[in-house]
Amino acid sequence: MVNFTVDQLRELMDDPQQIRNMSVIAHVDHGKSTLSDSLVAAAGIMKMEEAGDKRLMDTRADEIARGITIKSTAISLHYDVPKEMIADLADDKRNFLINLIDSPGHVDFSSEVTAALRVTDGAVVVVDCVEGVCVQTETVLRQALTERIRPVLFINKVDRAILELQLDPEEAYQGFVKTIQNVNVVIATYNDPVMGDLQISPDKGTVSIGSGYQAWAFSLTRFAHMYAAKFGVDEMKMRERLWGDNFFDAKNKKWIKQDTNSDGERVRRAFCQFCLDPIYQIFDACMNEKKDKIEKMLKSLNINLTADERDQVPKKLLKTIMMKFLPAAETLLQMIVAHLPSPKKAQTYRAEMLYSGPPESHEDKYFMGIKNCDQNAPLMLYISKMVPTADRGRFFAFGRIFAGKVRSGQKVRIMGNNYVYGKKQDLYDDKPVQRTVLMMGRYQEAVEDMPCGNVVGLVGVDKYIVKSATITDDGESPYPLRDMKYSVSPVVRVAVEAKNASDLPKLVEGLKRLAKSDPLVVCSIEESGEHIVAGAGELHLEICLKDLQDDFMNGSPLKISEPVVSFRETVTEPSSQQCLSKSANKHNRLFCTGAPLTEELSLAIEEGTAGSEADPKTRARYLADNFEWDVAEARKIWCYGPDNRGPNVVVDVTKGVQNMNEMKDSFVAAWQWATREGVLCDENMRGIRINVEDVTMHADAIHRGGGQIIPTARRVFYACCLTASPRLMEPMFMWTSRPLRPPWVVFTAS
Repeated sequence: MVNFTVDQLRELMDDPQQIRNMSVIAHVDHGKSTLSDSLVAAAGIMKMEEAGDKRLMDTRADEIARGITIKSTAISLHYDVPKEMIADLADDKRNFLINLIDSPGHVDFSSEVTAALRVTDGAVVVVDCVEGVCVQTETVLRQALTERIRPVLFINKVDRAILELQLDPEEAYQGFVKTIQNVNVVIATYNDPVMGDLQISPDKGTVSIGSGYQAWAFSLTRFAHMYAAKFGVDEMKMRERLWGDNFFDAKNKKWIKQDTNSDGERVRRAFCQFCLDPIYQIFDACMNEKKDKIEKMLKSLNINLTADERDQVPKKLLKTIMMKFLPAAETLLQMIVAHLPSPKKAQTYRAEMLYSGPPESHEDKYFMGIKNCDQNAPLMLYISKMVPTADRGRFFAFGRIFAGKVRSGQKVRIMGNNYVYGKKQDLYDDKPVQRTVLMMGRYQEAVEDMPCGNVVGLVGVDKYIVKSATITDDGESPYPLRDMKYSVSPVVRVAVEAKNASDLPKLVEGLKRLAKSDPLVVCSIEESGEHIVAGAGELHLEICLKDLQDDFMNGSPLKISEPVVSFRETVTEPSSQQCLSKSANKHNRLFCTGAPLTEELSLAIEEGTAGSEADPKTRARYLADNFEWDVAEARKIWCYGPDNRGPNVVVDVTKGVQNMNEMKDSFVAAWQWATREGVLCDENMRGIRINVEDVTMHADAIHRGGGQIIPTARRVFYACCLTASPRLMEPMFMWTSRPLRPPWVVFTAS
C-alpha cells in the first residue's frame, strides 16, 4: 500500500533541505532498475517481496522484453527516516522527498543519462562486483562530474560472487577494494575543485555493498552501529576499524594492524570477520538447507518468518532472510540522505555551470535566484527532455525548477535550445502552462504549483519546445541556462520513406514527434527530398524507428534504407599555394589559403571554450596561450561553421584592405554552405581553418553584394581544401579518458 499522499509530497517541496534529486547510473546490465525496485518498494508503491524481480521503472513494453532500460524514468518518493537509521536529525526534519531517476546503461542511450543528470544533484553509481568498473561506468561517471554531481557507490551482485564464483571473504574484500580504487581514479581525473573532495570510501559511509536482485545491502555504518553497542566503543571508531588493514585478535582481545598476532598466529581481517562472515553463514545455511542452523540464526538476529516463508525453496528463503536482516532500501536511503546534497546546497556550486551569462551577469537576480534556490526569485526552469503521453499524441516537458515557482495557468517565456540572448529566434513570449504534474514512473499526478529544487512535468508547452528549453516568467529577460553536452554524436543514419504515398503527411508529422521524444535523434530532409533519421548507434536507431512506425504513425508501413555512417571532411597540411577566385562580374578577387586545426582545438570549439559563444578577447588569449595563435589573428575570427558553432573557422588575416566588414556577411553565408556540404563527398567539414589573405573588390558596393561574393567565397573555400591534402574522417567511439565526445578519427581517402 502506498504510504504517502500527493499532499504530503507537495508539503515537503517547500523545504529544499528535505529534498534529494538523484539518478542511478551504471554500465549496461549492472543492475540499476533492479536496485531502484528496493527504494520504490520501501515507499509502498509495490510489494517488498517483488523488489528485484518486477523492475517497475522499466515502463515500456520493449524495455521489459529486452531486459534493458531505454528511456530514463522519474518517480517521486516520500520517506520517514527513523532515529535508528540516522540519529543526528531533528524530529521535524525526518521526512524526505526523493526524486529518483532510473537511467539507461547502454552507450546508445547515453543522451538519456545526460538529460537525467542535468535535473539531479547526486548519483548512485552501481558497479557489478564480478565485472568491475567497465567502459560505460567511466563514461556516465565522467558525465556526472562534468555536470557537478556528487557520486556515491553501490557495489552490486555480491550474491553472484558468493554463489557462482564462490570467492572466500578475503578475495571478495580485495575485489571491493579494486572497484573502489578504480572509481576513485575516474573521480580524481574529472573532479572539479569547486566541489571539494569527492573521493569515496566505505569508512566515510559513501559506499554500500549488496545485491539488488535479492534486495539486501549493507554499509559499514550499519555494522558499526550493531557492533559499537556490543563492544562498547564509539561508532565512528568502529566504522574506521571495519575497513582497511585492521585485524581483531580474538585471543588477546585487541586490534592490530597486521594479519599475524604476537604469538605468530594468523588473524582475520575485521571486515571479513564482522561484516562478511554473518552473510556467508546465512548463504551456506540456506543453500545447503541446514534448518537447525537457520533457526538458531533467525533467533539471534531477531527475524520472524511465517510458516509459508520457512517452506520456500532455498534461493527464495535466502532472499527473504537477507531482506529482513539487511534491507537494501534502508542502506540506500541512509547513504542518499546523509551523503547526497540537497538542492539548496548543490545549486550554490552548480549555478555558475548552469547559467550561460558572462561573469559580469553573475550578480543579477536570475543568477542569484539559482544560486540561493530562491522561491521568490524569477522563475528559471530547464526542460531536459520531452516525455510522450500515454496516447503518444502530446508530450510532457520534463525538467527541473532552479529558481522561482511554476504553477498551472501561468504565462511564461520559452527560450528554445537555438535561442541566443538578445535575439528573437526560437523565443516564445506570453505562452500558458496548462498544468504542472508530478512524474510518478508510468503515471502522472497533477499539482497546483511547484517551487524550485524540484523536478516537474509541464503540460501545454510541447508545441514550442523541440528538445530542451529554458522557461522563465513572462516579461523577464535572463540569459538562458546552458544547453547539455552529450557524450555521443548522432552518426548512424538511415533514409526512411512511406510505402504508401498517402502516408507521407503521417511520416512528416511522425518525424517531428520522434525528434521531440528523444534528446539526441536528428531528423532532417536532404536536398534530394530523402527523410533522414540519425542516431548514436544501430540499437538507438532501431528503437527510434520502431517508435516512429508503431507510435507516431499508427503502424503505417515504412521503407528503411541500410544504416550509413556519417563522415567528416578535413585537411591535414597547410595549402600548397594561395588560391584565387574571381566573382562572376570579374570585379572582385579573393585570395585565401587553408590549414588544419588540431584535434584538441576542434574539441575546445565543440565544448564552447573556444567556440562562437566565448568572449572574443578571452578566446583570443586562450588560443594564443594554448594553441600558439597570433593574438591579432585570433581576434579576427569571422565565423565558425556549420551552424556557426562547428569546429571550422574563417580568419581575416588581411593587412590594410578597406571595407572588409561589408563583405563579412557574405563570407559567413558562404562558410555555412561550404562546411555543411564539403568538397569531397558533400559531408560536413571538421578541423579546417581558412585564412583570407587578400581581397580585391569593386569600388561600388552594388558590384560586391552577396550575389557576387557568396558563390565566389564558396569556390575559394573548396579550392583551399583541395590544395591542403584533403582527407575523410570516420567516427569511432574512443574510450580514452580525454575527449568529452567520440572524436573523428582520420583515415586516408582513396
